[in-house]
Amino acid sequence: MKVKKKDQIKKDNKLHPRNQHKERYDFIALIKSCPELNEFVKPNIHGDDSIDFADPKAVKWLNKAILKHYYSIENWDIPENYLCPPIPGRADYIHHISDLLRTCNYGKIPTGNKVKCIDIGVGANCVYPIIGTKEYDWIFIGTDIDPVSIESAQKIIDSNKRLQNNIELRLQPVSKDVFKNIMTTDELIDITMCNPPFHSSIEEASKGSARKVKNLAGKKGVKPTLNFGGQNAELFCEGGEERFIGTMIRQSRQFSYSCFWFTTLVSKQSNLKSIEEALKKAEIEEYKIIPMGQGNKISRIVAWTFLTKEQQKIWKNSKWH
Repeated sequence: MKVKKKDQIKKDNKLHPRNQHKERYDFIALIKSCPELNEFVKPNIHGDDSIDFADPKAVKWLNKAILKHYYSIENWDIPENYLCPPIPGRADYIHHISDLLRTCNYGKIPTGNKVKCIDIGVGANCVYPIIGTKEYDWIFIGTDIDPVSIESAQKIIDSNKRLQNNIELRLQPVSKDVFKNIMTTDELIDITMCNPPFHSSIEEASKGSARKVKNLAGKKGVKPTLNFGGQNAELFCEGGEERFIGTMIRQSRQFSYSCFWFTTLVSKQSNLKSIEEALKKAEIEEYKIIPMGQGNKISRIVAWTFLTKEQQKIWKNSKWH
């Protein structure tokens, strides 16, 4: 099959309209939900309430407060040195892929347990499934190659009743595989998502984190904490984001008709050319590039499907209606 269409959506540097975090953080409300956050909230140089985003402990308590206030998560924690993700950007991914499903479903977002998602690299934080189950009542399969991440995510699920029976975790035993050992050809998945390792080496990850700390704290010589935590598999892999996504695209062919949409974040604009070439080689039916923006940071989601329009119609009519 040849690619019929490339859908390039107009670039927009704002958070998604349904993102609950598109305005400034409401620290009064967040502290009310999580009083421990109060210790870290101080006026910034503009006189506005804020936290020191270069302080991993402050960022972690902000996440705890956000997840409790907006997503009804009473108990959330991650092991030391594991990735503490920014919630607004994670929420944006969820809302954008809900719109992707809407374009295939007569203009209506499919919700409830009729929609099954796979989060490739769920991490110790389990944030994508937390948001997706709250916002759209989807059910999730979270996968990871790291047993500690799976154990941590399971603790979060077990200690929050709302998540139980809505999120299943699967350990990927082979680090070079993305979908094999996780997906089966007889299990229908509506959408997969992934925030792939960004860097190609530990040295590159360290330099990136040093730049981040300098930008946030305005200081040189501060020993960086890798992305405020983050194990090797969370931050880098051989070949970086470009190679990881290329592998993902090639391996998705094995499950061509078991999944409606495969998606992944792409942080580097320069990687799009090789990703588009990989998509064409994989003989996908259709792909979309969905820009996202948060502050000064621009990224995008790449989504692809092997299903023809007729197969898509059969899928949505039989599964979502």
